[in-house]
Amino acid sequence: MIKKLQKAFSERFNKEPIVFGAPGRVNLIGEHTDYNNGFVLPGAVDKKIYVAIAPNNTNTVNVFANQFNESYSFSLDITEPHKGWMNYLLGVTYHIQQQGKKIGGVDLIIDGDIPVGAGMSSSAALCSAYGFALNELFQCGLSRMDLAFIGQKTEHTFVGLKCGIMDQFASLHGKKGHVMKLDCRSLEYEYIPFDFPGYKIVLVNSMVSHSLASSEYNVRRQQCEEGISILKKHYPDISSLRDVEPAQLLQHKEELPPIVFDRCSYVVYEKERLLAGCEALKKNDLTAFGKYMFATHEGLSKKYSVSCTELDFLAECAEHITGVAGARMMGGGFGGCTINIVQTEAVETFTQKIQSAFHGLFKITPEVYVTQIEDGAKVLDMQTA
Repeated sequence: MIKKLQKAFSERFNKEPIVFGAPGRVNLIGEHTDYNNGFVLPGAVDKKIYVAIAPNNTNTVNVFANQFNESYSFSLDITEPHKGWMNYLLGVTYHIQQQGKKIGGVDLIIDGDIPVGAGMSSSAALCSAYGFALNELFQCGLSRMDLAFIGQKTEHTFVGLKCGIMDQFASLHGKKGHVMKLDCRSLEYEYIPFDFPGYKIVLVNSMVSHSLASSEYNVRRQQCEEGISILKKHYPDISSLRDVEPAQLLQHKEELPPIVFDRCSYVVYEKERLLAGCEALKKNDLTAFGKYMFATHEGLSKKYSVSCTELDFLAECAEHITGVAGARMMGGGFGGCTINIVQTEAVETFTQKIQSAFHGLFKITPEVYVTQIEDGAKVLDMQTA
């Protein structure tokens, strides 16, 4: 991929680029908790967005997106969104300059092997790769956490999705053999060992586009906020569902609209599962961790209502295949992938069984991606190709 990118770049722009890469991410447990100031447990994966880039000594950014076979140019004086994928680049360019950093025009080619729409956060990886590249190229001195916030602000202001910080954080802070327990309120994080050489992380794509995810995401956020405003009357110190204990929620169940109770209930119990899951991983207990993953899927499907028939089928199917430690839907929901922790020697059988069962019911073969936990955004050279 890197050699191909370098060749394409020199042919298009007649100079040599530097190549940067930022990974997609998986989140093992802790879904829809980030915007409730809770905890998440992501890891960076071995699938990336690549950016080949070089300064052009102008005031213009010239982009070629290999995956879409599209060119686009914009001025550094950009202040508002346009339409389409380039908003990620426009937003990052704008927000880096808003930090008082001086950057110049660049030529770049973007490519990647993160499956789009599979819930591995290709958009966050794009913001991370491009932001990281500008930061290195123009020596802006921004930290990885600064760049994560710039990616998040881009989603909020240029893309219109009120996402949490997890995706950008994971893409920039990933560490091989570890997942990251991130406190979304304080932004303190801890690397938790996830070093199981006998297992792979396998994503199974439901082949359902999660087009509902953006609008419903904002609805879930409002429902959680409604729950907090009611509970706050009794517990003035709580500021988010992160602060709510299961007993407190149950005590005031009658005051909450049933749908709001279900949403809050999922988030409150997901925090308990995540903290217990981290303890299990520290003890190298993948069996216990897997059980929490299955329980998370049940909560996302029944209480948070962000699953779909295809995802429920895949999670249930996985539970009955030998060699699967845990499985659940991953990401915003309404489509995308399930994440499965599968014994390496069982991956082939798992893939055959789940594809065959899914095709039997839905008449479509789901794509399967085998991944592992890798490092976050970095400069790449030809030796790593």
